[in-house]
Amino acid sequence: KGKCPEDGWDESTIELFLHELAIMDSNNFLGNCGVGEREGRVVSGLVARRHYRLIHGIGRSGDISAVQPKAAGSSLLNKLTNSVVLDIIKLAGVRTVTNCFVVPVATGMSLTLCFLTLRHKRPKAKYIIWPRIDQKSCFKSMITAGFEPVVIENVLEGDELRTDLEAVEAKIKALGAENILCVHSTTSCFAPRVPDRLEELAVICANYDIPHIVNNAYGVQSSKCMHLIQQGARVGRIDAFVQSLDKNFMVPVGGAIIAGFNESFIQEISKMYPGRASASPSLDVLITLLSLGTTGYKKLLKERKEMLSYLSSELKKLADNHSERLLDTPHNPISLAMSLKNLDESNDAAVTQLGSMLFTRQVSGARVVPCGSVQTVNNYTFKGFMSHANDYPCAYLNAASAIGIKKQDVDVFLKRLDKCLKTFRKEAKQEKSTNEMSDSNAATEQLED
Repeated sequence: KGKCPEDGWDESTIELFLHELAIMDSNNFLGNCGVGEREGRVVSGLVARRHYRLIHGIGRSGDISAVQPKAAGSSLLNKLTNSVVLDIIKLAGVRTVTNCFVVPVATGMSLTLCFLTLRHKRPKAKYIIWPRIDQKSCFKSMITAGFEPVVIENVLEGDELRTDLEAVEAKIKALGAENILCVHSTTSCFAPRVPDRLEELAVICANYDIPHIVNNAYGVQSSKCMHLIQQGARVGRIDAFVQSLDKNFMVPVGGAIIAGFNESFIQEISKMYPGRASASPSLDVLITLLSLGTTGYKKLLKERKEMLSYLSSELKKLADNHSERLLDTPHNPISLAMSLKNLDESNDAAVTQLGSMLFTRQVSGARVVPCGSVQTVNNYTFKGFMSHANDYPCAYLNAASAIGIKKQDVDVFLKRLDKCLKTFRKEAKQEKSTNEMSDSNAATEQLED
């Protein structure tokens, strides 16, 4: 049926299935005589076993989704993976999606592929409207495709950074709709930035007949992100949305899913990919989904949501204990932010030092964002880089409740963060005490004089 099984398979069943696929490829035929330049020859037995002898990769030179006559097993693997992944995307909340395919490059290059496909449809276009998110790969995806990003600054609403819809529409009018390749929006992001206003952007795109590409990097794990995409497609225009394999399905880095609501456009993107491609990302995600089943994946999604509530309540307590606060970002369903105002005021280098301390204490993934850092990316200068705004009111620390996180991860992180902040407070007290003593001694000396 091409759907993810409800109950996961055991490892021996999955291995048997993969071996059955492998023996359908010509390089594994008994008596095969290959005289071409690409015959699936692998010199290392270890490498062959690592890939379950599925050596031919996926697609053909003109289409990454095409069937290879000499690699029936690998082709079947590709078709099944795309079908199973489509089933999971529907299960996660985008029920009207019509087509998708796994591409063996990560999110940034997959976005580039989408932009290059649109180039043929809109030959005059040179601009991409991009509500600002301080993450290099999505920015570079536009540059690599040869387009000029038009950065739309976010607006501050409470603690949240949200899409400036008026600025988007004003820029479309100023540049001319025919000169704009697409609007490039984002769902999953680091707090205090929150997902773009996808429904409103989709309506604007429909009204001006401008394509709309969504960077949904780690949004599959969030029902809120997926709901935004579903609603955007219902009320307006979304041409494609791109998501990472490793962030959403816990497989090695190196693959993404390009999905959409117009089957022919998604097929056009798959035909834009030059040459064959590695089957490894498809193999990894198929094995993972067969082992989890829909029941297992839904369980992971439920646990992630529960851990978000737990992380939020515990991080708030810790913030209160250190005279900081958990920033109020209810529209961000994955990432949280805690202010570091006191740390920032006490010492310019203290914020980045905290990040270094956490990393050396084996806390990975937490980001500390100081105020006012400036960074240049491909000749574009971003003020306040990493904070998604030129002048965010305070320095802060990010932590995310992503798929696969456990209660133990949260508890250990909070314990180590608490210890680091206490160290700073102790040092600040000692410094204050030393300064007061110096002032007192100086005053005594003045009186004596």
